[in-house]
Amino acid sequence: QFIFANMNLKSLLAKPFAGYIYNRVKKGMETALSDQEAIFKSLIKTGKSTEFGKNHEFASINNYEDFKAKVPVRDYEQLRPYIEKIKQGQHNILWKGKPIYFAKTSGTTSGTKYIPITKDSIPNHINTARDALMCYMAQSGNTAFAKGKMIFLSGSPELTRVGGIATGRLSGIVNHHVPRYLRSNQLPSYETNCIEEWETKLDKIVEETFNEDMSLISGIPPWMQMYFDRLMEKSGKKVGELFPNFSVMVQGGVNFEPYKTKLEASIGRKVDCIELFPASEGFFAFQDQVNKPGLLLNTNSGIFFEFIPAAEAMNDAPTRLSLKDVKEGENYALIISSNAGLWAYNIGDTVKFISTNPYRIVVTGRIKHYISAFGEHVIGEEVEYAMMNAASSNNVNVIEFTVAPMVQQGEGKSYHEWFVEAENLPADIHEFAMQIDNSLREKNTYYDDLINGNILQPLRLRFIRKNGFIDYMKSVGKLGGQNKLPRLSNDRKIADALSEYLLD
Repeated sequence: QFIFANMNLKSLLAKPFAGYIYNRVKKGMETALSDQEAIFKSLIKTGKSTEFGKNHEFASINNYEDFKAKVPVRDYEQLRPYIEKIKQGQHNILWKGKPIYFAKTSGTTSGTKYIPITKDSIPNHINTARDALMCYMAQSGNTAFAKGKMIFLSGSPELTRVGGIATGRLSGIVNHHVPRYLRSNQLPSYETNCIEEWETKLDKIVEETFNEDMSLISGIPPWMQMYFDRLMEKSGKKVGELFPNFSVMVQGGVNFEPYKTKLEASIGRKVDCIELFPASEGFFAFQDQVNKPGLLLNTNSGIFFEFIPAAEAMNDAPTRLSLKDVKEGENYALIISSNAGLWAYNIGDTVKFISTNPYRIVVTGRIKHYISAFGEHVIGEEVEYAMMNAASSNNVNVIEFTVAPMVQQGEGKSYHEWFVEAENLPADIHEFAMQIDNSLREKNTYYDDLINGNILQPLRLRFIRKNGFIDYMKSVGKLGGQNKLPRLSNDRKIADALSEYLLD
């Protein structure tokens, strides 16, 4: 879902244009709160004339407190009745007129979701990645990558129509907004991008890019890794040697850190990395500083943000905060209202502010991806921290992992079961497991109390054979595209299926 459109090739190569965008982004940092206030007022004003706005008395909303009182937080299921009306061809339901697209996503609980994209919201999707690249250019001085070929590992650009509205994957929709003059730089070909079967598509992508001058590669980290593996198999070379001008890697969709070591080893040298936070519902944040952590919140791009303390995310009446009241270091569920006609919509991700001047976040996980089988409420950020700590001190190259609870019936205490695929096993597996467990206890006091109180026993490791996770994703029809393996599950569905892929 990485979007590099509206880039006039001449201006792309020109540092002045990058400088202009970078200065605009910096200026936006200072006006974040007033921009949010202006967006809020503008959304309510347009929303008044919609069916949703009438049902929720927008005419009597004068401030954020009124909005919270009139408009409850919703997920897709609760918004579905309005979406169904749009699909039947009705106008002025969630936003004025009709959406120009539906971005189709496979929800974990809702089946297929149809997320509206309107004429007003499309610039948010198109311009944010441009801004990220321009900030990178202005700071690094690297404009040479614009001369080479760029690849975007994404879903098919083929669109169907639902209720007269063009419908497809977000990455496919955006593909139609890449201007002609950039297409000569863009790979893979349109035909290859349309291949649905991921492995066939990947082979074709390798074939098309193998002898090209690749300078920018973007995608979700696990799928970039698959691409790199195929390139190395075919060439016998590291990716950085195969593509000497490859200098920028753009990624998002999952936390990059657990994949970083392996990706860098596959490249064989350092390349600059730009992280993005896009979703079908909007492009929320992007890395504005070269090789520094944190993503700048997109505060002036048609989206009004709210934040719910993560511990209250499932409550009926949670605390709702606007941007001015957030604190650094707290975990929040991200709620958005936007000019796509989404209102107090819970996107399902959790974020944490690492700075409030300017407003920079890190994505900490998914609300529904946690383990609390015993009241511990362990989240993605915590298990990733624990794994990375142990992996780096034991020189273990972890490829992928996921965690599930093992609830013991009868004899024996319950525990967390970690399924890990690694290039090499630790010298002492027991010591490795204890290091992970201790790091998790350090991060999560509830988990620590359960171990101390002898309610849980320490975690157990299960090692997965080579490509086991890829084979599992293939078996459930979720290989490639924007599909991601959940880092945590509160049940045994994935864990039980993985027993087939264990290392002998």
